[in-house]
Amino acid sequence: MKPVIGCLGAGRMGRGIAVVFAFAGHEVVVVDFKQRERPAFDALAAEATAEIRSTLEILSRIDLLPPEFVATIADRIRIVPRQEAAAALPRCDVIFEGMPEILDLKRAALAEASRLAGERPIIASTTSTILVDDLSGAIEHPGRFLNAHWLNPAYLVPLIELSPGKLTAPDTTARMKALLEGIGKVPVVCAARPGFIVPRIQTLAMNEAARMVEEGVASAEDIDKAVIYGFGFRFAVLGLLEFIDWGGGDILHHASRYLVEALGDGRYAAPDIIGSNMRDGRIGMKTGQGFMNYDGVDQAAYREQRLAAFASALRAMGLARAPVA
Repeated sequence: MKPVIGCLGAGRMGRGIAVVFAFAGHEVVVVDFKQRERPAFDALAAEATAEIRSTLEILSRIDLLPPEFVATIADRIRIVPRQEAAAALPRCDVIFEGMPEILDLKRAALAEASRLAGERPIIASTTSTILVDDLSGAIEHPGRFLNAHWLNPAYLVPLIELSPGKLTAPDTTARMKALLEGIGKVPVVCAARPGFIVPRIQTLAMNEAARMVEEGVASAEDIDKAVIYGFGFRFAVLGLLEFIDWGGGDILHHASRYLVEALGDGRYAAPDIIGSNMRDGRIGMKTGQGFMNYDGVDQAAYREQRLAAFASALRAMGLARAPVA
């Protein structure tokens, strides 16, 4: 029997997570944790139900879901008012909190939800900004609590960043990771640091793109075209650290020094680990060690596999061309 999933909060994140798990065959209960009069709840529930149905219909139109399954999947999701939380939450095996990004509001909701649910369910906050240890003190039995940061739209983006806290039991992280992998998601584990992984990287990239518009480097349209067809194209196949190894950490070292001097800005400086890797001979594929370990790797086959992935991406973008005879 598949675990029952609870979503605490009936906003966009709760609805998106509900779609993901219902799609994977789970029963899902979405708890509107805001106190409302019945007519207000009925209106919210109708709106949420319509959005969930609309999302499933979109997935059908883009060939990710046979149309005959839309109603079946939608019926797996139940939306209940706060007054029914005491009955609904103890039935859940995993509960995802998706309340607004306000610390006191989240702590209050998590405190009450953990009390109502009992000690059995795993509880995960989906916060994108608040650290797990700033929330765990509100949880009864905090060993079953961690952050699970989903990226929007939750029903399409594979990645989920798991951030266990000081009190999180290792088994909690392992069980959550297994649950997410079982529904086709790609969980990664990161330390409880501001920005997790993706928001921290994308904040730098987005600010740099905006700065280039500000400096007149290129038009917004051409910068975005460069990102889609150059930056994004490559990093959809090679991870950032893998890319460093692919070209060599020495290339990044020298390029960083040049940009610092040419632009007069220390923000382009390479971190200490680039220099220490070079001193230790961990330059990348050409030395067999970099951020990754290439000992025993057939590098020719590895490169060809990555090039095949680039070719597949090129075909998906409609940019693969036949040779001229």
